[in-house]
Amino acid sequence: MATQAFEEIVEDFEFIEDWEDRYRYVIEQGKEMDPLDDALKVPATKVEGCASQVWLHPKINDGVFRFDGDSDAMIVRGLIALLRKLYNGLTLGEVLAVDARAEMARLGLNEHLSSQRSNGLRAMIERIRAVAAG
Repeated sequence: MATQAFEEIVEDFEFIEDWEDRYRYVIEQGKEMDPLDDALKVPATKVEGCASQVWLHPKINDGVFRFDGDSDAMIVRGLIALLRKLYNGLTLGEVLAVDARAEMARLGLNEHLSSQRSNGLRAMIERIRAVAAG
């Protein structure tokens, strides 16, 4: 289960065969995101387990999950953008039902991220699931 915004990324990836071009696409997604306000870059929003600095700021309104995020690494910022497209606008129950690893695997990311980046992605997904679980 994925949002329409994430499905559009999956469709885009089907047309991008070269992994370096896919990498650039992910980075571009991150560049299009608004930066997280520095006031929100605090220990409570920092994600541990990432090689780079990562902050996720979740918001739940009327049972609908959304989050903003930021990183000091361009590729990680892009991964945050992909996760936002995967999760933003879902109910808390839907967030918990998403198999994020399987969804991200549809993009071929598992084979192309370093182990540190994969661990960071897993840490971000765990943080999102923990927030949704309450």
